[in-house]
Amino acid sequence: MSDYQITAIRPDGNDTDRRIDAVQINGTLFPIDRVIGWIQSGEHRFWVLAQARSVWVMVGRHTQSGRYYLTTEGDGFPPNNLLNLPRV
Repeated sequence: MSDYQITAIRPDGNDTDRRIDAVQINGTLFPIDRVIGWIQSGEHRFWVLAQARSVWVMVGRHTQSGRYYLTTEGDGFPPNNLLNLPRV
């Protein structure tokens, strides 16, 4: 298992799911579903910097649609630190 920092996000496009579409890791964009798969399989873990602290990225599941999405662990900062990252 490897740990990687997510440094930027590609926000949702014009589709209806309203999820982040991709994340940037080491300068490369990866589709959100691939990253979700890596987390769920235990192959990789991901983190972001929030207020100079590292915060783990986790998979959540929308209660109504059942779709998986990325979020960050509860840390006392805004609900999802991914949304505070730069956009690409």
